[in-house]
Amino acid sequence: MTADLRHLRAFLAIAEAGSVTSAAAVLRMSQPALSRTLRQLETHLGVRLVDRSTHHLELTEDGRRFREKAATAVAVVDEALDPARLRPWPLRLGHAWSALGRHTTPLLRRWKERYPDTPLELLRVDDRTAGLLSGKVDIAAVRAPMIPADAQGLLGEWLRNEPRVAAVPAGSELAEKSPPLTLEDLASHTIALNTVSGLTTLDLWPEEIRPEASETVKVANTDDWLGAIAAGSAVGVSTLATAEMHPHPGVVYKPLDGAAEVPLMLMWRDTPRGSGRPGHPAVPRLVELALDVLAEDERGTA
Repeated sequence: MTADLRHLRAFLAIAEAGSVTSAAAVLRMSQPALSRTLRQLETHLGVRLVDRSTHHLELTEDGRRFREKAATAVAVVDEALDPARLRPWPLRLGHAWSALGRHTTPLLRRWKERYPDTPLELLRVDDRTAGLLSGKVDIAAVRAPMIPADAQGLLGEWLRNEPRVAAVPAGSELAEKSPPLTLEDLASHTIALNTVSGLTTLDLWPEEIRPEASETVKVANTDDWLGAIAAGSAVGVSTLATAEMHPHPGVVYKPLDGAAEVPLMLMWRDTPRGSGRPGHPAVPRLVELALDVLAEDERGTA
């Protein structure tokens, strides 16, 4: 007997449901027929995939390993047979703000020239992994401090370290002050904090000059952050990429001393476990191209 896609779907349904009975209901087949299909697959592989000795069905060690392979195989077939995928499969590049700074436009243009058959979509998603963990994007530009500590299954490539900048209202005393500014300069002002996708927290300030939590304005995105600063309600801290991507007539960006640079990374999901689809095949090409674009910029400014 040769195992086929039917056997893989049956096994994955059992693994997901945790019982043959529940899986049979999902697949709309009889329990004996599903059990027979599982035995055929185990016979073909020469291993036990499911431990039936316990009250609650569990996968064996071989079963857990095979589950990932089976899920990937089924996902690949589903992708191949999806009529929508006959059209170009866009590569979705997520960012929470500022993308790759001044390198964003050169990257998008170079990609279009080199890979015209694979559209590259730049998507802003206001969360800490720019839509990566939620599956809204295939790869994301992420500042390292934004990555949740409990994030699992992510791979990444370091691109560069970005210096931090202060963002202050145009026409203010801080805007007129000779650069660079310091964290102490900002400490006596209300601080605008993007608590949804931003990387700045009050922990950036040393304890002896740290602003009180009551001396903050909390916003949910970059647009509101800029609006609060431009209105004269607050000052903020970000990276050079924000100054490059978000010029604003009401905001002046100043170099900031005393705050560590921020690593910018491209991150993507490892091959998903369970029933998720495989990662976009063009991810490695985008990483390579991004590194080339940044390296060319460095050579040009050296």
